[in-house]
Amino acid sequence: MKRKLNALIITLLLFTAMPLQAHAQQLLIPVGEVIGLQLLDHTVTVAAYDDALGQCARDAGLKIGDEILKIGDREIHSAEDVRGLLDGETATVTVRRSGKTCTLTLTPEKTEEGYRMGVYLRQGIAGIGTVTFYDPATGAFGALGHGVSSPKGKLLDMTRGYAYEASLNDVKKGCPGDPGQLRGTVEGLDAFASLRRNTPQGVFGVTKPGWKGEGLPVAAYEEIHTGEATIRCTVTGGAPQEYSVEILKIYPETREDGRNFLLRVTDPSLLERTGGVVQGMSGSPILQDGRLVGAVTHVLVNDPTTGYGIYIQKMLDAAA
Repeated sequence: MKRKLNALIITLLLFTAMPLQAHAQQLLIPVGEVIGLQLLDHTVTVAAYDDALGQCARDAGLKIGDEILKIGDREIHSAEDVRGLLDGETATVTVRRSGKTCTLTLTPEKTEEGYRMGVYLRQGIAGIGTVTFYDPATGAFGALGHGVSSPKGKLLDMTRGYAYEASLNDVKKGCPGDPGQLRGTVEGLDAFASLRRNTPQGVFGVTKPGWKGEGLPVAAYEEIHTGEATIRCTVTGGAPQEYSVEILKIYPETREDGRNFLLRVTDPSLLERTGGVVQGMSGSPILQDGRLVGAVTHVLVNDPTTGYGIYIQKMLDAAA
C-alpha cells in the first residue's frame, strides 16, 4: 500500500538514543536521501470528508479544519480515541474552529469496521524530507535542518514520530516567485526509524538499518570558506547525487535562524531539473573540502537558484 505525500517546508521501532556530540575524530555519513516523515501531536483535525460516508459529518456541521476536542465528556488526543468512542448512539462532538469552541451533534455511520464519523482525520504532520547525516556509531540521524511547524505556524509539539522509506515521483521546477517542490511516495506502512526530537535545527531520530557510505569529518566553523562546495540530494528518483554549489557568504556562527551560509546552485544538471533549491531538499548535506559543513534549509522565493544553509554543529547540538 502506498500513500502519496507532498513535501512540506517546511509525516515502529524504539531504540535508545545516545548523545551526539561532534569531536575531532567523529565521522558522519552525509546521506541526502528522501524519506517519509510522520510527526504526531495531541491534536486531531478533520482533513476531508469521506466520499461514501461524509453526509453524516456534513449534516452535523463538521467542517474541514475543525479540531476535535471532545466526544461526549471524553477528551480526544488521537484518531484512535475518536474511533473508540463511537458506539452507534448520537454523539456530542466538541470542536475548535477559528479559535472558538462549538458543540455539534453527530449520528455515526455503521460500517463493517465499526461506526465512523464520515471524515478523514489528521493527527500531526506528514510529508517527505531529506536526511542530512547518519552516525553509524550510535544509529542517530538528522533531517531537514529546520523544524516542522504546526498549521498555526508554531513548532509542532511532537509526542512521537516515525520515518518511512520513500521514493521520488516528480519535481515541480522552481521559478522566481513560485518555489518548486519534490513530490514523493511513502513505501509501505512499516516505519524503519523512530523520531525523538523536533527542534528549530531539524528533526532527529534513531534507526538500526541506517545508511551506508563514507564517513566524513565535521567541519569546524573557521574551516568553512566562500567558494566551491557541493550538496548531496535526491532529485532523479535514484540514489543521491552530488551537485556543485557556491557558498556566497558566511554569517556569524552565533546566528540561530538556520541561515549560517548563503549559497547558490551552479550545477547545470540540477538547475535544469529543479531550477535550484526546492521544497523537500531541506536537509541536503553541504560538503566542502572533504568535510560535512551543514545542510540546506531555505530557498529565496524570488531567486530559487539561491538558498541558505545551517552549520552542521547547530544540528548536532540540537540532537544531543
